[in-house]
Amino acid sequence: MKDKGTSQKSLAVSAWESLFRAQVTIMRELTACFPTGEISFNEYDVLFNLSNQPERRARLKELTQHLLLTQPSISRLVDRLTTKGVVEKLSDPGDGRGIIVAMTPLGSDIFRSTAVRHAEAISRRVGGTLDHDELEQLMALCTKLRLGPTIADVPEAEACPVLSDDETDDSAVAPSGSTADPLVAGR
Repeated sequence: MKDKGTSQKSLAVSAWESLFRAQVTIMRELTACFPTGEISFNEYDVLFNLSNQPERRARLKELTQHLLLTQPSISRLVDRLTTKGVVEKLSDPGDGRGIIVAMTPLGSDIFRSTAVRHAEAISRRVGGTLDHDELEQLMALCTKLRLGPTIADVPEAEACPVLSDDETDDSAVAPSGSTADPLVAGR
């Protein structure tokens, strides 16, 4: 007979695998039916995060904290969006080395039209699978996981290094024995 600790550990790992696989499966479906040829799924994620910032602008360093991509990947995305006229890069008046990324009026138009169609796809996929109560329960559980104690906060935990933004890579989000999937990076 397994003790409670082993069984709780096994259940936690199984729950994580289930959550991770559901997210990857749904992200692949949403990416496959992404509603625009104007911007990619990851470029949309940049716009999504800018749309939630005051004046639809953020320092590149702050934007990096909201995305599941490395800083060099985000810099390349921002460069592509700048070339398309969707965002502009501005000097940070408070830090001569800093860059502010701001959504342009064209970017706002593209974001709004894409967001409406993308939300419809999410609603069909997620809302078509879960009922109202299940959706509320899923939101509550995900919020609880996101805001819960970190690995370092749990007293029984072995030492676990906390990675800086520069040290974090996509493999950090993959379950053990898996390789990171770039599709988990979008919204």
